Amino acid sequence: MTTSVAADAGASGFVDFIDEQQPRKRRPRSERGLLIFALPSTIWYLIFTVGPLIAMFYIAFLDWGGIASKPSWAGWANFERMFSDPRIANAAWNTAVHLFATLPIMMVVSFMIGYFLNLRLPGHRVLRVIMFIPALISISSLGMMFIAVLGPVGLVNGMLAAIGLPEAATAWLANPSTAMLCLIIVTIWSGTGFNAILFAARLSAIDTEIYNAAELDGAGHWQKMWGISFPIALDYFGVLTMLQFLWTFFGTAGLILILTQGGPGRSTETLSWLVFRFGYADAEVGYSQAIGILLFVIGVFGLLLIRRFLRARY
Repeated sequence: MTTSVAADAGASGFVDFIDEQQPRKRRPRSERGLLIFALPSTIWYLIFTVGPLIAMFYIAFLDWGGIASKPSWAGWANFERMFSDPRIANAAWNTAVHLFATLPIMMVVSFMIGYFLNLRLPGHRVLRVIMFIPALISISSLGMMFIAVLGPVGLVNGMLAAIGLPEAATAWLANPSTAMLCLIIVTIWSGTGFNAILFAARLSAIDTEIYNAAELDGAGHWQKMWGISFPIALDYFGVLTMLQFLWTFFGTAGLILILTQGGPGRSTETLSWLVFRFGYADAEVGYSQAIGILLFVIGVFGLLLIRRFLRARY
């Protein structure tokens, strides 16, 4: 028995010796190449995405009047000011109005247009091009175009005068009761076509036999749109809604700058506009980034909420 144990021990030692002598497995050359190619984009992401995000959290605790001035530590002063500033409360309300009036209408209308485009009726290719045009217009050109449409001597007032309703004409962008409505209309107009094209691309992947079976059961277009297409494309609908939410929530400052500059009064001031306003016009960079953190937190919560309600249940 002692001989057997010694033999087993010797065999085990021999196996360990052989394992040590064998070269370790290396990653395939193709995987190493992919890692090397991914390295520049990873470095870029860390520097220009994660880096500014970290900097925002640091700058929010500073009293900084801009690049030309020397920053000093402010602690929680910017946040205390933010939560007691009536301008922030007004901007938060305007942001909520803009989002809740824009996002549902835009996404539902875009989905319906996308379904219509997917029917491939005569002229659908021309309609696709027309629907995509707003996505090709820069935000500065878009703003100037709607100034020409909604200005005091713009297209809308000209049409009202032409049909005998000159008393209904107003300075649409300079009227506190209509300025936010105009901003909502411009936002919906600029984003609906692009989302409709994306929805049409997704719906084209649905097997036509599903629609044919529904037609045999007497389903019309409305039933097929919301009873078949929408449940199948629900995940995609949620992703596009999240992307449009981010653009509407964070990206409207440029449009406000061109159209209303937050006015008249403060009727179109949003949180994203205040980040720009305090950061550049008023040179209160620390306070601007404190508002930016508030935007970041609300944005993450909004994305989670959209994902919670707009995801496939199968």
